[in-house]
Amino acid sequence: MRRERIGVRDWAIATGAAVVLLVIGVSERHPATTLAPLGYVLLAAGGLALAAHRRAPVAVLAITGLSVVGYEAVGIDVPALAYLFAVYAAVRAGHRLVAVAASVIMVVTLPLALLASPHSWTAGEAFTHNRDVLQLAWLVAAGLAGEALRQAERRADEAERTREETARRRANEERLHIARELHDSLTHQISVIKVQAEAAVHVARKRGEQVPEPLLAIREAGREAAWELRATLEALRDDDRNPPHGLDHVPDLVERARTTGLDATLTIDGPRHGLPAAVDRTAYRIVQESLTNIGRHAAAATASVRIDYRPDALVIRVDDDGKATPDTAPVPGTEVSGVGLLGMRERVTALGGRLRAEPRSEGGFTVLAELPVDHTS
Repeated sequence: MRRERIGVRDWAIATGAAVVLLVIGVSERHPATTLAPLGYVLLAAGGLALAAHRRAPVAVLAITGLSVVGYEAVGIDVPALAYLFAVYAAVRAGHRLVAVAASVIMVVTLPLALLASPHSWTAGEAFTHNRDVLQLAWLVAAGLAGEALRQAERRADEAERTREETARRRANEERLHIARELHDSLTHQISVIKVQAEAAVHVARKRGEQVPEPLLAIREAGREAAWELRATLEALRDDDRNPPHGLDHVPDLVERARTTGLDATLTIDGPRHGLPAAVDRTAYRIVQESLTNIGRHAAAATASVRIDYRPDALVIRVDDDGKATPDTAPVPGTEVSGVGLLGMRERVTALGGRLRAEPRSEGGFTVLAELPVDHTS
């Protein structure tokens, strides 16, 4: 649970309460005793304790209650204003039973403090004056106000959470609707184009005929479109609450790459630990898009995937021995699985990480991503 910080406004409230209590205490007539200075110290302490009313409401309730008992016992007769505010703060924070129990204890204990004070109260007068010190009507009102505000804040939080969940559900539904529309409207047509082009090329070559360049271009475009559509549908079907793919599925990616003839290897270093869902999903996407790029554009024979679990970060590196050289620049739109290097960089940057994607000095291409991992959240 996140702890509230004591801010300037809290100190302003506490200082104002301490000043008011001291002014009331000094202005009233009290029996002259050697303990009177202690009473004023307790007045100030009870007021200043209110600075922590949001951070530690129960502790503030105890401190203000003890200060009231203390300064009444030494003869400083001042209404328990700080205690009333502490009751309000405790109830607002959800400590209703604690506030009620503390108030019952105060009702019983305060008359004893009054009887011990230099005022020489009788028992009946002490119990009667107890009502004036605690301001019982205001005590009840403080508790009711705290409960009313707590309920209002709870309803506001629930309403906000409901709005967020509704917006997230609608976004997920719309994303899945788009995925279904794309699948129903495009997948079949693209598959027909791809199959027909593949068949035409096969037939032409079987007959010993020269395959027309436009037909080869159609076949290649069909393959590209199928890759793009498959990657798009997979991204659209992702659910942030239940991500379908993470690092557990990386071995499947590497195995799939091997089936295409690529000599792909996977190395995992460091003790494996739990990862936030966003980091797990992004790491999978980086490997997926890198291997897809290698298969489509790199003309590589080998590829290596290395995943390094570090104490405060996850490092993913994908290397290939393809045709890229330091003096070549990537062609826009062909870098990584349609989304490109820009999309990969946006994923990494959104998590506060770093990405380096560039040709290697010895030839081929490297993708290096470092994703920070916060284990305290």
